[in-house]
Amino acid sequence: MRKNKLLEIFQNGQSVVNGWLAIPSSFSAEIMAHQGWDSLTVDLQHGVSDYQAAISMLQAIGTTDTVPLARVPWLEEGIIMRMLDAGVYGIICPMVNTREDAERFVQACYYPPKGQRSFGPIRAMLSSGADYPSHANDHILPIAMIETKQALDNLEEILKVDGLRMVYIGPSDLSNSLGCTPTFDQEEKPVVEAIDYILRKSLEHDVIPGIHNGFPPYALRMIEKGFRFVTVSSDSRLLTMNAKSFVDEMREGMGKGELDRGSKGNPSQGY
Repeated sequence: MRKNKLLEIFQNGQSVVNGWLAIPSSFSAEIMAHQGWDSLTVDLQHGVSDYQAAISMLQAIGTTDTVPLARVPWLEEGIIMRMLDAGVYGIICPMVNTREDAERFVQACYYPPKGQRSFGPIRAMLSSGADYPSHANDHILPIAMIETKQALDNLEEILKVDGLRMVYIGPSDLSNSLGCTPTFDQEEKPVVEAIDYILRKSLEHDVIPGIHNGFPPYALRMIEKGFRFVTVSSDSRLLTMNAKSFVDEMREGMGKGELDRGSKGNPSQGY
């Protein structure tokens, strides 16, 4: 079976740099996959991709050694198992708020006897190897999102669930739940304290901590704190920001040019 290189990165004490795919395009996924991310997450929750688009995106990611992950829309066994069968190496599950949620999620990610995943790796055996069924349990990453006050209250019990390998902070929903502004790269005290608490407890329980970030400086700060899995922005945000900066630069340059031309007089007028 093709190895999950994220596990090797974690074992070496390093941190994973994860990219995010919200655009339902195999070509944009292929472009992102060739930029050097350790992993790419196809977002089926707040992105605009459906299952069929996700398949073509996974095929595009497969042209590189970038590790494919997916965020599912909700804690629902059908889509979790279907995305695993499609060949992703990890599932990010939103709104895991209780120990029972975490147990149900983990059970859907592993084959028996460790879990209750149904057998049918229709694409995974092509993308990962014919021996996938024998080794999948060793390579799949169940990643529970911690993003509510309820999850904070139940964090210790969630982290005790056998087979839960990672937790992932959704800063916007976490902020919202704590009565703060929903945004990435948080500096509001209640959210910062919650992030630090999740990080500390995760490390105590030997669960890999991850977090979504808006910009590299904040993501680097999170790595310095101890986070081992950091997402930076997304394809849609990167496209928006870079396109806007190019247009703004053009408008600014054109404006100066118009002023320069205006100072020389209008060549259509006589002297």
